[in-house]
Amino acid sequence: MTEYVLSIDQGTTSSRAIVFDSAGQIVSSGQKEHEQIFPKAGWVEHDPHEIWQNVREVVGNALTKADLTHENLAAVGITNQRETAVVWDKTTGKAVYNAIVWQDTRTQKIIDKLAGDDGPDKYKAKVGLPLATYFAGPKVMWILENVDGAREKADAGDLLMGTIDTWLLWNMTGGTNGGIHVTDVTNASRTMIMDLRTLSWDESIAKDMGIPMSMLPEIRSSAEVYGKGRHGGMLPGVPIAGILGDQQAATFGQACFEKGMAKNTYGTGNFMLMNTGEEVVPSENGLLTTVGYKIGDKPAIYALEGSIAVTGSLVQWMRDNLGMIKSAPEIETLAATVEDNGGAYFVPAFSGLFAPYWRSDARGALVGLTRYVTAGHIARAVLEATAFQTAEVLDAMRADSGVTLTELKVDGGMVANEVLMQFQADLLNVDVVRPKVAETTALGAAYAAGIAVGFWSGEQDVIDNWAEDKRWTPSMDEDERARMMRNWKKAVTKTMDWVDDDVE
Repeated sequence: MTEYVLSIDQGTTSSRAIVFDSAGQIVSSGQKEHEQIFPKAGWVEHDPHEIWQNVREVVGNALTKADLTHENLAAVGITNQRETAVVWDKTTGKAVYNAIVWQDTRTQKIIDKLAGDDGPDKYKAKVGLPLATYFAGPKVMWILENVDGAREKADAGDLLMGTIDTWLLWNMTGGTNGGIHVTDVTNASRTMIMDLRTLSWDESIAKDMGIPMSMLPEIRSSAEVYGKGRHGGMLPGVPIAGILGDQQAATFGQACFEKGMAKNTYGTGNFMLMNTGEEVVPSENGLLTTVGYKIGDKPAIYALEGSIAVTGSLVQWMRDNLGMIKSAPEIETLAATVEDNGGAYFVPAFSGLFAPYWRSDARGALVGLTRYVTAGHIARAVLEATAFQTAEVLDAMRADSGVTLTELKVDGGMVANEVLMQFQADLLNVDVVRPKVAETTALGAAYAAGIAVGFWSGEQDVIDNWAEDKRWTPSMDEDERARMMRNWKKAVTKTMDWVDDDVE
């Protein structure tokens, strides 16, 4: 009996496999972290072969824990860290270089060269994105320009590129032996090479980046059968039928199907998406215009997105680099030892500033320090940084969309933090709502795959399965809210113009 759907959630710090039942409840899961590789300041890499190995392992773990086999699965969905780029040799199946991660800033000079006299909005009208180190296309360009022999192999048609979904799908469906080279519209919309309106690759942009069209995967919808698991693999014959970039998957899992509905995911970074329906809404306020999802032959649904580079990873940094806490949950305990931030503000511009500023010359700053400030105040400033950045993104969304949000659906690892969630509601002055199943990213990919094979009938099933777990209501007065936002914006200005020309 095929009574379950498996979701592969390949994230920035770990890979997970989660088995869901028809009610959208978690049956079992497996998870494994992979190495974060930092060859130079601002460079972030992953080993794509380690990721592929880990994915196979966590799929095995999830199935074993639930005493299931591939025969119990109706479909498999994939969701992934977006913008992280892999280039590999299609004849050997080997990556020519490590995956360059979305947080990596090494492509700044390439970005400047592409912008030329046209500036950072050169391709924005077509692709919805400003020129920034965040996106996948220039990362591929860097590999072709800097890895020995890569350019020649690419021109000969021997290399393939893709975001992590494409790398996994290709390996799952056979690799060098007939692997399927496909991505979905949501991931393609993060390369800076896809035309948002035609949902196809733009040859002139690919040419500007020196990326041969032969390297690019075929673009398909987010919910259809792309292929089946290879024989001899973990999932032989199981339809792989859903692909959504992680933030779009969370939006889908949160049932944000109506225009104006929004969700915010609190993960390594923070990502807020607002559904704008079938309309491509250009941003005047530093947001990204992106594809939200596309179910089979139905029209694509678009979204506005505010991307924040560093939120959960700031807590990780406090733990791993500073040793101020031993585990991530301890940050809440430490922050709860004080009433407020003691005047300290932490702007974590470790990879520059993303939305709504897009300043890759920015670097992190901790400001407002006095002798009064304790470790508790710094812990609170770390948590508050996530809420402040989210508030700025929401202001930009209101300005672009004209929609006033009535509540914000939240998900991701940090939503377990009560101090943060209450402060977020206070700062936004709207209710913050957490669902019962907080793993909405994996769930969204499962739903897309399940809908494609008829396991679920459509969006209504997703709406029916969604259930509220907890709600935080604002309790801060307007003057205090305004004062804190004013100080935060002042702190942000202190991070800019930090990187000089001589910094790689």
